Amino acid sequence: MIFWGILFVGGFIGWFSGLLADEAIPNVRIGNFLAGLIGAWFGNMSLGEFGPVTGGYYILPALIGAVAMCILVSWIMYMTNDS
Repeated sequence: MIFWGILFVGGFIGWFSGLLADEAIPNVRIGNFLAGLIGAWFGNMSLGEFGPVTGGYYILPALIGAVAMCILVSWIMYMTNDS
């Protein structure tokens, strides 16, 4: 059951971070979802445990990590397509 919670919360955080970052990630929905999952996981691992917890994620570090990941992925895509 925690797996579905992680997918749901990670997807929501990915969608919300895409709105906050206002960045263009290829395959927007899938890209934001994956960036949200990876960024939320990385944010929880690197920033620690603080704030409310939902679906196995601490929301504040997960959101910070997801926004950073969305910005990083869009920057990488911009740099590779800039040739």
